[in-house]
Amino acid sequence: MTETSEEPIEAELVDVDRLPATAGHPPASTVHTERDHELSDDTRQAIEDSIPDNTRRAYGRQWETFANWCTEEGRVPLPATAKTLAQYVRHLTTTPSARTGRTPAPSSIEQAIAVIRVAHRAAGYRDQPETAPALRVLKGYKKARSESGTRKRKAPAINLDKLRLLIADCDPATLAGLRDRVIFILGFTMMARRSELAGLYLEDVREDEEGDLTILIRSSKTDQEGDGAEVVVPRGVHNETDPVRVVRVYKEALVERGITTGRLLRAINQWDQITHDTMSGDAINEMVQRRAARALPNDKLTYTAHGFRAGGAGEAYKNKAPLSAIRNQGRWAEGSPQVLEYIRVVDARKENPMRGIGL
Repeated sequence: MTETSEEPIEAELVDVDRLPATAGHPPASTVHTERDHELSDDTRQAIEDSIPDNTRRAYGRQWETFANWCTEEGRVPLPATAKTLAQYVRHLTTTPSARTGRTPAPSSIEQAIAVIRVAHRAAGYRDQPETAPALRVLKGYKKARSESGTRKRKAPAINLDKLRLLIADCDPATLAGLRDRVIFILGFTMMARRSELAGLYLEDVREDEEGDLTILIRSSKTDQEGDGAEVVVPRGVHNETDPVRVVRVYKEALVERGITTGRLLRAINQWDQITHDTMSGDAINEMVQRRAARALPNDKLTYTAHGFRAGGAGEAYKNKAPLSAIRNQGRWAEGSPQVLEYIRVVDARKENPMRGIGL
């Protein structure tokens, strides 16, 4: 933590009655006026801009879905009653998704409840609607899923061997192949979230004086204030997977096309032409799924971009990297249990108490 040179401010607690009136006038009234509840357009926009884009989109979809359901059911979405919220949660637990054919995970329903509460608070309805009945419905749903053998779905890890197969699927003679290699390598070595990859600019990824990569992540899920974090990615020993070389070759290909600033990752069409100056996190995920289906067909698993985050953590742990270093590299919040899930898989095999007992 950076030390500051500011002088400490001395203060003491005093009774309110001892506080002096300003310029001989009595203390201002504590009764709020309409002015106290007004926001200028630029202040309202500043508040809106402070919310990450992916969070805003997810919350918007959740609220729209709830509001539409209320309209269909003849209920009021704002302010909603505790019974409306409980009935909506029950609806979610019994309605399969059109996209997946499955009912939503409990975590998705918890997010829906949180979004509804946030919308009420923003509209001036604090602590509404009451969540106790809805949470009891959700608790029963969790129990039923557990008893039926349904488990929390986890993104399968992409380990080093699988990473090499994905890299081999990328044609280095195409810009798309060069770009996708960068996504795979940085996703793995940075243990990056797809939103972090999508947010990288060309100037954020540079070779440092040691010959490694120093990468600036301007903001992330655990850095909502946008303080930024730097991640060091060391050089590799194989040309195909050396992060420094892979990034350098891709950047050189962009320079040949006159691109020297802006986003690192660009949308590219089937004719290997850049169509947009940025590539979204969803597009990154779809590309990973498409490449994995082709390069890893025998696994019969659905790989996502999150698999690099899990796989990078697991491979680092197998290589005896300290847990604290893994946590820092992947920017997990202090105390987050998520990183432990990735390394428990390694321990379950490596340090299994039944291994080597002579069975």
